[in-house]
Amino acid sequence: MPIVSRKGMLTFAILIVGLLAIVALAMLKSTPNRTPRETKPPVAVDVVTVSPISVVAKIHSQGTVAPKREINLVSQVAGRIMSVADQYANGGFFKAGERLLQIEPQDYKFAVIRAKAQVAKAQEIVALEQGRSRQAKREWRELGDKTANALFLRQPQLKSAQAALESAKADLNKAQLDLDRTGISVPFRGRIREIFVDLGQYINPGVPIAKVYSTNTVEIRLPLTDRQAALIDLPVNYQDNQTINYPRVTLRSTLGENTYEWQGRIVRTDASIDVKSRMTYAVAQVQNPFKSDQKNNRPPLNIGLFVEAEITGKEIQQAVIVPKDAVYKGNQVLLLNDNDEAYYHTIRVIQSDVNQVTTIGLATGDRLVSSRIPFAITGMKVTPRIAKIKLNQNSVEGYRQ
Repeated sequence: MPIVSRKGMLTFAILIVGLLAIVALAMLKSTPNRTPRETKPPVAVDVVTVSPISVVAKIHSQGTVAPKREINLVSQVAGRIMSVADQYANGGFFKAGERLLQIEPQDYKFAVIRAKAQVAKAQEIVALEQGRSRQAKREWRELGDKTANALFLRQPQLKSAQAALESAKADLNKAQLDLDRTGISVPFRGRIREIFVDLGQYINPGVPIAKVYSTNTVEIRLPLTDRQAALIDLPVNYQDNQTINYPRVTLRSTLGENTYEWQGRIVRTDASIDVKSRMTYAVAQVQNPFKSDQKNNRPPLNIGLFVEAEITGKEIQQAVIVPKDAVYKGNQVLLLNDNDEAYYHTIRVIQSDVNQVTTIGLATGDRLVSSRIPFAITGMKVTPRIAKIKLNQNSVEGYRQ
C-alpha cells in the first residue's frame, strides 16, 4: 500500500507540473502583429460617351462578271462558207447588224429568179381571168337578165388566180429571205467567245456557228445572307420599272498593283432563294463595261473577272458604331453607371466587320466601355479614362472624369 500510494503521488505531481508548463507557455507566447490586406485599385478603362447618328449601311459581297445576253449563233440556211469577217475570231468585237459570215448565195439567187417567174406567170393568169370576167358581164347584160350566175361571170376562176398570185409572191419572199440569210449577223453589239466553224466549211440549218455575247451590259450575281438582304431595298416586288430606286453598287478588282472601280445598280434578284446555301442572289448590272476610261487608265470589265462589291443599303437611324473588342457574347456591351460601376447591356447588332460593329439600342449619353476587360463582372468598379475612337462612319469623343 505505501508503495502504491507513493507511485500515485508521483504521477499526480508529474501531471501538475505538465499543466503548469502548458499554462506558462501559453502566457509567455507573443501575440503576432496583423498587417492590413492591400486593396487593388480599380481597373482603368477607356470610356466613350454615346451619341447615336444616322448611318447608311454598306453591304459587302463578291461575284464573277457574266454577260447579260449570250447566245449560240446558228445558220438558218445550208451552204458552204465563202467568206468571213476579220473580227470573226475568238475574242473579236462586232457591231449590231455587222456581217460576220457569208454563205455561198448562188443557189438562193436561182431560187429568187424562179420565184419571180412564178409571180409573173400568176399575174398573167389573174389579168386573163379579170378580162374574161368583164367580158362575161357584158354578155350577160346583153341578154337582158339582171341576175348573173357566179360561175358564168368566172368569179371562182378569178379568185383562184388571185390566190395563186399571193402564193407565188409568198414563195418569192421566202426565196428572198433565204438569200438574205446567207449573210449571218447578230442584232446586238457584242463579242465572240468561241467559234465552231470557219471558212470553206459546209454547214446545215441549226448548226452552231459561234458563241457570242452582248457587250452593252454585264451582270454580277452577288450572294447575300438574310441579315444583309434585310439592309438593302432589293427590287423584289412586282411594280413599274420606272418607279424602282435601284440600289447603287461599287465593284472593285485588283489587277496587278492597282485597284479599279466600276459603278452599277442592283436591278433584280434571282427567282428564288438558293435551297443549298440559303442565300439570296442579287443581280448587279453595269452599262458599257468595255468602254475605255482614258482618265483613270481603267481596263474594261472583262467577262469572268472576279470582283468585290459594296452595296449602298438602307439608312439606319439612331445607330452607334463601336469597336469589335467592346462587344461581349455577340450582343452585349459594358456600360458605366454614375458610380463608375460596370454592367452588361444588350444591344441589337445591325452589321459588323473585323474592326467594328454597327448597333442600335444605346441612348445618347450612355457611357460605353470601349476597351476589353477580361473576366468582367457586373458591379465591378473601374476608373474611366479619356478615349477617342476613329471609325469609318463616326467619331466619338471620350469621357473625361
